[in-house]
Amino acid sequence: MSSLKWWEHAVIYQIYPRSFQDSNSDGIGDLNGITSRLEYIANLGVDAIWISPIFMSPQYDFGYDVSNYCDVTLSMEV
Repeated sequence: MSSLKWWEHAVIYQIYPRSFQDSNSDGIGDLNGITSRLEYIANLGVDAIWISPIFMSPQYDFGYDVSNYCDVTLSMEV
């Protein structure tokens, strides 16, 4: 008998932090902006969120070209 894994039937919502929600009016989305919308996202029926990279990056590849896995990019800091 085959059983589906949770992620095979889940609703997963991807967030690109820079453009999702700006909490401090600097024109760039940030982590506080994401957390301020978690209840709304949950009410949509979302089971999990996928947050695009927030680590330091030269931004040649929308943040996937991480230059430092131990440091959050300055615009994302809480």
